[in-house]
Amino acid sequence: MPKILIIEDEAAIRRVLVKILSEENDTYQVTEAEDGLAGIELIKDNDYDLVLCDIKMPKMDGVEVLEAVKKIKPETPMVMISGHGDLDTAVNTMRLGAFDYISKPPDLNRLLNTVRIALDRKELVVENIRLKKKVSKNYEMIGESDAIHQIKDMIEKVAQTEARVFITGPNGTGKELVAHWIHQKSDRHKGPMIEVNCAAIPSELIESELFGHVKGAFTSANKDRAGKFEAANKGTIFLDEIGDMSLSAQAKVLRALQENKVQRVGSDKDIKVDVRVVAATNKDLKKEIAEGNFREDLYHRLAVILIKVPPLNERREDIPLLIDYFTKRIATEHGTAEKKFSEKAIKLLQEYDWTGNIRELRNVIERLIILGSEEINENDVKLFASKQ
Repeated sequence: MPKILIIEDEAAIRRVLVKILSEENDTYQVTEAEDGLAGIELIKDNDYDLVLCDIKMPKMDGVEVLEAVKKIKPETPMVMISGHGDLDTAVNTMRLGAFDYISKPPDLNRLLNTVRIALDRKELVVENIRLKKKVSKNYEMIGESDAIHQIKDMIEKVAQTEARVFITGPNGTGKELVAHWIHQKSDRHKGPMIEVNCAAIPSELIESELFGHVKGAFTSANKDRAGKFEAANKGTIFLDEIGDMSLSAQAKVLRALQENKVQRVGSDKDIKVDVRVVAATNKDLKKEIAEGNFREDLYHRLAVILIKVPPLNERREDIPLLIDYFTKRIATEHGTAEKKFSEKAIKLLQEYDWTGNIRELRNVIERLIILGSEEINENDVKLFASKQ
């Protein structure tokens, strides 16, 4: 149930606001505070979905309350209540982070519409925070090998910068994990993380996917559409398998990096974008450049920082940790009890030739958990871990 706090020194206005909100929706839990100091104490102890706050108040005015709330509960939407003479101040509070303002006496429709929109926004913010936490767990990097420690150290150094990062390594090694860690540890973590698998998009559609298009640009373009670069504004775009990108799309990506501008397909209008680019490939781009399949100038624009993710066969000491991690994850996903792996089973898995890397290891662990004994032994590994 939405919790709403009204901070207003005039008792009559508080009563009116409580009455309006309660009649609008009987699930609203409305609390009152007669001044800014009392309101701040309530906000410290409670998580409100919305605060309606008067501007002119004794002890602590609405601007001071807004500034304090932005420090202690920045996700809480604040709607300011302004008298006729407070309009300029009300507008200024928007610059300080207020969600909106309403004038006294409050217009019923305007008030209720503002409340609905503000509550919807709070719900989205909370859901976004929840998803970010979930994403952080999904993209946990497991391992204590020297190679993994080096990658983690590199991420710590480069994440806070705006440097472009180029990630190399075979399929299934975890290049996507590295990209997500860079984003989550960067100053852009509150912005979007947009992924583009360049190998999965047909060459004739890649430019539209990246840069968007205008209505009529091609046969199926029946409306304007923003591209991934626009969607990633203020955040990070991850160009996975960039070695598979067409040369014409490469030229446009190069321009976007040089000028921080993109053009939708079928338009000559420039759109400014503020995007950090992280790219990855499993190809030897030096060879691709020599064969004319990849632009050398784009490579040098992208490869400011190089991170090489090693194949699993080069970090076998991490396999027991990965087995334990995947066992817990898979048991949770399937709603089953965790299974144990015998020491001989783990040793056999460490000796296995992991050409599919971590992705293959996860598949094998899942297969063993579903089909193997209550305690996974070496016979289970020999039976179910063979490549299929």
